[in-house]
Amino acid sequence: MKKLSRLTPLLGAVLLSSVAAFAHAADKPKELSVGISTYLSGSASVFGIPARDAAEILIQDINANGGIDGVKIVPSYIDEGGGGEKLLTEYRRLAEGGTRVMLSAISSGHCNIVAPVAEDLKVLNVLWDCGTEKALEGKKYKYVVRTQANATTEMVAQVLYLMKVKPDFKTLAIVNQDYAWGRDSRDIFMAALKKFKPDVKVVAEMFPKFGAADFSTEISRLQALRPDVILSTSWGGDLDNFVRQASQRNLFKNSTFVLSLAESSLERLGNALPEGVYIGARGDHYFLHPETKDDPAHQAFIKKFHDKTGAYPIYSVYHMVQALNGLKAGYEKAIKDNGGAWPTPEQVAAAMHDIKFKGFGRELTLNRVDGQSLEAQLFGVTKKSDKYPFKVLSDITIVPADLVTPGVEETSMGWIEKSLNADVLKSDQIKVYKD
Repeated sequence: MKKLSRLTPLLGAVLLSSVAAFAHAADKPKELSVGISTYLSGSASVFGIPARDAAEILIQDINANGGIDGVKIVPSYIDEGGGGEKLLTEYRRLAEGGTRVMLSAISSGHCNIVAPVAEDLKVLNVLWDCGTEKALEGKKYKYVVRTQANATTEMVAQVLYLMKVKPDFKTLAIVNQDYAWGRDSRDIFMAALKKFKPDVKVVAEMFPKFGAADFSTEISRLQALRPDVILSTSWGGDLDNFVRQASQRNLFKNSTFVLSLAESSLERLGNALPEGVYIGARGDHYFLHPETKDDPAHQAFIKKFHDKTGAYPIYSVYHMVQALNGLKAGYEKAIKDNGGAWPTPEQVAAAMHDIKFKGFGRELTLNRVDGQSLEAQLFGVTKKSDKYPFKVLSDITIVPADLVTPGVEETSMGWIEKSLNADVLKSDQIKVYKD
């Protein structure tokens, strides 16, 4: 009898533990609802629709391989083409309907308004494409992370690349979209450039309206000024229209173009884009990436994407891959940390602040309290191809993130002013793949 009495507390503890484990396991959903915002209409849809297509391919693959711990992902798409107010309305509707995971957004302006809302709603939000550093800099969000680099990493790396390939230019003109990304990227680029070329003369700064179709005024002015370098960090349909019109008026003959986001436009522009243009990829990804172009998984993805869309992957596609792979890595880590039980959004968000994951480039690291990933940057110069009916990138350069990313407690401008110097150009970490 005494033995039984001594065992009773132990049996009770075991039973309670089993009940608790069963109750926790019962919380595991049949499916994981994920909201994804992207441009499905307007000039930016040339960038947003391929990203949605990539999400469909990757989610289908993930689900076919058992989902996340047996739970299938079910996406719902929000069109960013309707503007910020409509985006927030749809965002809140999904959240109130039970969607606790979001991949949002493309637009830097949208990310700046989505991030604090996600925090208020306690929704895990992956900033999957927007570049503005302001979305996370100086903040320590619990529910918001970014699975690619930000504008500081991208623009400082662009300056390093430009200083390596064309260090002797004296005059510069800028043509950027007039919204958060266009303004922020200009400020960072110029702050970094001044550290290397304090005497550079900026002969023009033009900020056409986001979604503009006619660039005749800007092109006429550039023809008259004839700057050594013309920088544009524009993207999507805006960039395509600017390049086509500049090509028609022979502007490329007068100046060297630096197009920081034009990897996404190479195929669409075809012969409108000449050789000798310096191009950025907004990260460490490209369908002819020198380090992963022969990787079987990368090749299989390229084929699936081309079969589905008739086109090759662009950087918005790769950013979507990184976001979904990062989300999956976050869930898997949270499940492991949770003893194999299905995690809460809070547990996943915490796990996503300490993960490593891959897209189809180098491994990315996300281990900062500000939720910012570290991603290398790829650049190249356009050349003709015997294999493709559009220009491809040659002499590819990859700049590692550690060289061009401020620390968590530093502001972008403060870090550029105090820490960035010409010695970084001598780093043997900058890898060049000569054709």
